[in-house]
Amino acid sequence: MSAVTPAYSNEDRDVEDVKQPPSPNAMDPEKGHHGHAPEDVDALEAAALPEFDDPNLDKDAAIAGILEDDSPYPEVRSAVANTDDPSIPVNTLRAWVLGLIWAIIIPGLNQFFFFRYPAVTVTSIVAQLLTFPLGRAWARLLPNVSLLGVQLNPGPFSIKEHVLITIMAGVGAGSAYATDIVAVQRVYYDQTYNFSYQWLMVMSTQLIGFSIGGIARRFLVQPPSMIWPYTLVTCALFNTLHAQQYAGVGSRGGFSRERFFYIAFAGSALWYLVPGYLFTGLSFFSWVCWIRPNNLVVNQLFGVNYGLAMGMVTFDWAQITYIGSPLATPWWAEANIAVGFVFFFWILTPALYFTNTWYSKYMPISSGGSFDNQGLTYDVSRILNDEKVFDDAKYKAYSPIFLSTTFAISYGLSFASITATITHAFLFFRKQIWTQSRRAMHEQPDIHARLMAVYPQVPQWWYAIIFLSMFVFGIITIEVWDTKFPVQYFILALVISFFYVIPIGMIQAITNQQVGLNVITELIIGYALPGRPVAMMMFKTWGYITMAQALTFTSDFKLGHYMKVPPRAMFHAQVIATIVAGTVQLGVQAWMFTNIEDMCVRTQKDGFWCPSTQVFGTASIIWGVIGPARQFSKGQIYYALTFFFLIGFLCPLLAWICTLRWPNSWLRYLNFPVIFSGTGLIPPANSNNYVPWAIVGFIFQYVIRRRHFAWWTKYNYVLSAALDSGVAVSAVLIFFILQYPRNGTIGLHTIQSWWGNTVWQNTADGNKSPLLSLAEGQIFGPPAGSW
Repeated sequence: MSAVTPAYSNEDRDVEDVKQPPSPNAMDPEKGHHGHAPEDVDALEAAALPEFDDPNLDKDAAIAGILEDDSPYPEVRSAVANTDDPSIPVNTLRAWVLGLIWAIIIPGLNQFFFFRYPAVTVTSIVAQLLTFPLGRAWARLLPNVSLLGVQLNPGPFSIKEHVLITIMAGVGAGSAYATDIVAVQRVYYDQTYNFSYQWLMVMSTQLIGFSIGGIARRFLVQPPSMIWPYTLVTCALFNTLHAQQYAGVGSRGGFSRERFFYIAFAGSALWYLVPGYLFTGLSFFSWVCWIRPNNLVVNQLFGVNYGLAMGMVTFDWAQITYIGSPLATPWWAEANIAVGFVFFFWILTPALYFTNTWYSKYMPISSGGSFDNQGLTYDVSRILNDEKVFDDAKYKAYSPIFLSTTFAISYGLSFASITATITHAFLFFRKQIWTQSRRAMHEQPDIHARLMAVYPQVPQWWYAIIFLSMFVFGIITIEVWDTKFPVQYFILALVISFFYVIPIGMIQAITNQQVGLNVITELIIGYALPGRPVAMMMFKTWGYITMAQALTFTSDFKLGHYMKVPPRAMFHAQVIATIVAGTVQLGVQAWMFTNIEDMCVRTQKDGFWCPSTQVFGTASIIWGVIGPARQFSKGQIYYALTFFFLIGFLCPLLAWICTLRWPNSWLRYLNFPVIFSGTGLIPPANSNNYVPWAIVGFIFQYVIRRRHFAWWTKYNYVLSAALDSGVAVSAVLIFFILQYPRNGTIGLHTIQSWWGNTVWQNTADGNKSPLLSLAEGQIFGPPAGSW
């Protein structure tokens, strides 16, 4: 049987019965329902199945069994086939050669663009697209001979080989978090340790979470309710390239998915030349500031550099997808994020700013940097001794640290998201967590889990070896170099990651949004070891990225689960590709700091001003150098933000009580961990990213999905893949053809300097002007020396 030919047609299904989006809050806390609109569940329960009395039976799977032997979720049915052919080749020489090539190219490009704003993420979809003709060319051109017992050409290029290559391209595609430690040490603290230090740290932080991912599979991969929405984009593209019939499409007319993809891809790539190079004002579309360039209030509200960017429009897909693709996130999750964004950043932030709370009028309203009491960039070297340790006397002689209003609010929301995640997971998922822990590795009543049961699983001791070896790497990094980071805090960081991986993973698997642990880890180490910035960054990285990497690996496990790739082949591909990718990224970063002029300077001409490194460096000052006790304790400037912990704890409780009282109301879609954490990229992100993202999400994930479900199920994820791929390829070509060679002089000077490319910079917002300015020698904030 074909691996991708569906056993059903959408013609046999009432579309209206399956178009409701799944929601974690649609789950009845007592009965365990989730994923269907209540009226659909009631109708199906009317069948009076005796099995429903079995507490160990997944009710959704049983309901799906009434309809057909497939996933109970329409999103999954639209993108994933419910059949498999175990004889399809996977672990071939062809797959490994192409996979390792992409494990070098994609992470290298992403590390390059990581330091640029807006960052262009070259996703594994680009490798997925380009691998298809390469794989078919390999099958057509190379001879079928054996080299040392390995077939050079095992036959037609298979979909499972394609999946394995794509996973190798994507598992280490994003910039390794630990590379920011290296960058901050170089830029902020004038420390440049050798490559061995960098490599051991990156490998440990990237791979130690892999062992947790193996344990998390039983909770986050096998249950059908753990959808992992973004993997569906990838699945849709695989089926587009390899199959003639597509799951969930039926007889829907129009272009084939493949033709639709190439048309959208070409259009996206060509259009990006306009906002990405010819008319960058369409990307940074602060049209109100163009009309009133010197009005300070207007520029604080509508500016795209240091303002709230309330213009609501951008014509750049890279800006819209800076926080993720709006076509891959369920609408109810996007709506939660939009509600949180409007309340906290369009209502609360201006209210705090214009009332001068936290002395905010002396700074721009939105910045990822830090300020001293003269409104200048905070100079951390003025509060450090020769050993790069905090000096209290120098601190009191200089200035406390001040944050922009959006930056301060983002810390409060991070506090709230931590407690909200615990409360939400307990109230809404406690039965599911308990059930999965009792079921352990037993198969679930889901067609995809049953099909995967034929493949040998990865032994737990494989994960144990990874954990122990990476644990040793971490110890060596800490002890050999002068990090001032005690080993016991390294162990504590890992414990925090282990504790949070399941509840945060469940939220991400359903909502496509991840709650970060960076702030809670900063808070803990900041109180425990104040004055040690490198120790703080290391604790945060192992405490946060261990969990984040575990979920990255788990997401790939789910992709392999959907596409029926053997788990052991997945294991080897993920580990080896991660090692290769991390090594390449360190090399690319070293090259950039050596060869790109004004690297990590805010005015860098090509946009390589390192926005993430700036936020990371500011956090190292707040939490690592000065310490949270001098920022958030009672009597300190930002003490009020600690009340967000209580807010985060109480809000899910109120939502849960409301769903008990009104189980069928819209309140069941409230998800406070998503509300609090969904705006976590502000700053440097702003309305220019979030508002168009929400608008596009509403159009495709709500309007089109409800009114034109057949079109949506055939084209939605393919469109997302095409737009992302087109922008990424176009951005790479623009930089290496028009911007980098000859120091950027290839492009016409008139293009680089004309009004459309400079108008958004020649404003009060572009000049970083605060609402209130100080005369030379004046200060704001607490009286001198009282902090």
